[in-house]
Amino acid sequence: MANIKSAKKRILVNRTKADRNKAIKSGVKTAIKKVYAAIDANDKDAAKAALAEATSVIDKAAAKGVYHKNTTSRKVSRLNKAVNQMA
Repeated sequence: MANIKSAKKRILVNRTKADRNKAIKSGVKTAIKKVYAAIDANDKDAAKAALAEATSVIDKAAAKGVYHKNTTSRKVSRLNKAVNQMA
């Protein structure tokens, strides 16, 4: 453990931010899984609803700085492609 007060604070702040980022990333992964679950179930309406929700969650993660904007764009693009390719 650090002895300097500012270093102790940095450790605490970094831990707090890491926990926040982990929670946000977990929410994104859950939203993505819901889209793919709807696709596997062959339910187009549920897939579109899940896609809208996932897109919102992913965009919020980008706005908070958890993901780079290109990463979010790639994730949304892949989800859109998967939903559009449903039979």
